[in-house]
Amino acid sequence: MREVMDELLTWWKAGDTVGVGTVIATWRSAPRPAGASMLVGPDGTAVGSVSGGCVEGAVYEEAVSAVESGEVTLRRYGVSDDDAFAVGLTCGGILDVYVEPVSRESFPELAEVAASIASGEPVAVVSCVAGPQDRIGKRLVLWTDRTSGSLGLERLDEAVAGDVRGLLAAGRTATVHYGHDGERRGDDLTLFVASYAPPARMVVFGAIDFAAAVARVGAFLGYRVTVCDARPVFATPKRFPEADEVIADWPHRYLQAEVDAGRIDERTVLCVLTHDPKFDVPVLELALQLPVAYVGAMGSRRTHEDRLERLKEAGVGEKELDRLASPIGLDLGARTPEETAISIAAEIIAGRWGGSGERLAEGGGPIHTGAAR
Repeated sequence: MREVMDELLTWWKAGDTVGVGTVIATWRSAPRPAGASMLVGPDGTAVGSVSGGCVEGAVYEEAVSAVESGEVTLRRYGVSDDDAFAVGLTCGGILDVYVEPVSRESFPELAEVAASIASGEPVAVVSCVAGPQDRIGKRLVLWTDRTSGSLGLERLDEAVAGDVRGLLAAGRTATVHYGHDGERRGDDLTLFVASYAPPARMVVFGAIDFAAAVARVGAFLGYRVTVCDARPVFATPKRFPEADEVIADWPHRYLQAEVDAGRIDERTVLCVLTHDPKFDVPVLELALQLPVAYVGAMGSRRTHEDRLERLKEAGVGEKELDRLASPIGLDLGARTPEETAISIAAEIIAGRWGGSGERLAEGGGPIHTGAAR
């Protein structure tokens, strides 16, 4: 909906009802990703696209009908190979499109959602697109610190809020399923989660084997991964295929440039794997001053003690040093780069959500929030 928000908000503010079709799921080479939207305005104007032209006509008619009837619909469309080829694809696909009437009455939070998107504040809109008739069309809006609206049951809202904030933290849009009362293993309800936030960043300093494994796990967790090393011969995309970008630059210089450009925020995680003082001390001196989610540094305990002394000599205070996860990762007994990457990821996840890192079998609190209770 992001790409059509300006037009939608204009009609919404004028008190008009707009037909909105949104792709909520795709299979094969569907022309548009989940979250793509098309509007039909009060004057019949179509804005946006759900299929690059293949099924726009059918969705247009559904949107007009939704405005007239006030009803929502969920339709599955198959894109033929010929139609797919016409819009630049090599084969056809399948897409589910949810069509609804949007107005001040049906979506009172729209202006606040639009403001959050414009300012870069993460926000997620959860819509019930399939299930019992009394739940379809209900909506819950979530920010990192508050919610608005309801899916019809407090227990369901609570379960969804916990899970969706995980999707929002990763900037992921998805379709999820719940039981009637919020059971996470149920499938009575189909909810579409539209997350409006860029993926959180993971910056890995040091182009070594461990960095390749950390980049792979970071990408799996939904981070936008950057690998940075001052040595061009090692900092190559071929060595780090899972990274979104590979940068040949001095770590502290690159990090400062990203800070100055506004591309480092409170969700960013920084993994310093260089364990070479000429690289890691300057970048850690800067990193520990930043309001990021995590700063970790690799090295032996002896390296860690030497690094602390060097950072103190550089003027880094105790409060900042307490933020440093070093030696990096949790004690999983890891031996390989891949196992070490898992231990680092586990520490990052525990820090994000306040986990203890202890075995669940030995605790008494809630378990995986996104799984069964």
